Amino acid sequence: MNITVVALGKIGLPLAVQFARKGHTVFGADVNANTVDLVNAGIEPFPGEDHLDEYLKEVVRSGKLIATTDTTSVVAKSSAVVVVVPLFVDDDGVPDFGWMDAATEAIGKGLQPGTLVSYETTLPVGTTRNRFAPALEKISGLTAGVDFHLVFSPERVFTGRVFADLRKYPKLVGGIDSTSGARGVAFYQEVLDFDDRPDLSEKNGVWDLGSSEASELAKLAETTYRDVNIALANQFALFSESHGIDVQKVIDASNSQPFSHIHRPGIAVGGHCIPIYPRFYLWNDPAATVVSAARSANAAMPAHVVNTLVRIHGSLNDQRVVVLGAAYRGGVKETAFSGVFPTVIALEEQGAIVSVHDPMYTDEELMSYGLAAYHLGDSVDAAIVQADHAMYRTLAKSDLPGVRTFLDGRGITSENNWAGVRYHVVGRAL
Repeated sequence: MNITVVALGKIGLPLAVQFARKGHTVFGADVNANTVDLVNAGIEPFPGEDHLDEYLKEVVRSGKLIATTDTTSVVAKSSAVVVVVPLFVDDDGVPDFGWMDAATEAIGKGLQPGTLVSYETTLPVGTTRNRFAPALEKISGLTAGVDFHLVFSPERVFTGRVFADLRKYPKLVGGIDSTSGARGVAFYQEVLDFDDRPDLSEKNGVWDLGSSEASELAKLAETTYRDVNIALANQFALFSESHGIDVQKVIDASNSQPFSHIHRPGIAVGGHCIPIYPRFYLWNDPAATVVSAARSANAAMPAHVVNTLVRIHGSLNDQRVVVLGAAYRGGVKETAFSGVFPTVIALEEQGAIVSVHDPMYTDEELMSYGLAAYHLGDSVDAAIVQADHAMYRTLAKSDLPGVRTFLDGRGITSENNWAGVRYHVVGRAL
């Protein structure tokens, strides 16, 4: 097949490489000319994705992957188009379809009869059928479900382990009609391989969910579940702190029974997915009080942690406080909806002099986010762990000279390293 992948970001580029490694000719379309140039040179545009550097060089050398800024021209040569364009949202998760609409227009201008179009960007339920199908029809003059096939097939992978996750998790597909669904299943069976998963209710592979709406909801459901579960863990943590209980031991005990799967509490829920997709669900179902309450509970955690620091440390006015971790989670160089921002704001509202440390970011990069850079070894009065970077697990008071209070918002550090320092982990008794 000739395949076009639209948007060569942290999901789109590994997908394009995966398809090319299966022997297909892949055109990677992106509006960023620098990204296109790097890909065509066999250079990964972003660090941290396992195997990407090796695999990218392989498929570029073989001529199986070619990048371009001209989406329309390569769509016209392709029998399948996979769309992984970012969907931007505001702080409340309200979607801005600008980039996706522009990509859809470029696709429509090159769309040929018989082509499969698969949207993989997470969407509110009904968007594939009610927004993108009419747009593609209007621009191309073709009829969805008759002249071309249209499916929604959500990406379900984690940045940093995309190639492994593509094999591990079933690929969900839902078409706007049964023929589109069948065509989507056949396509993904050609471009993906799957690990054996005896734990699943059916064979690991491509699963047809019957409609684009069902596939859209499946993605929202799995991410909303995680947000609700984390919120429940955070509620247990807050209760435990005020009642002399260690919530981590409680969760370990509860999860020893096979019907309990409680997640872990923490200072923040960040990233492109978990803070946002519950908002997409609420876009469709505003009466979902459980989802709404969970989102509010998780959004309140940075302020809670800062208030806890005040209780333990005392006034933060003119106190030097370092936030450890700008990234939204450990090992990933990404600040999307990271807890660092509300944590810094809450600290500054308490009068603290705030700086931020992150091993994945340069001082200049931190400053570009409006964050003052901190270096291990500099004097500080208090510290908060915001991201679970591996290096923070072995931190000790000698790394933070002068520190009097250490608050672990992720539960990853050892109390043994903080003798003589006020030490607290979210969810432990105060």
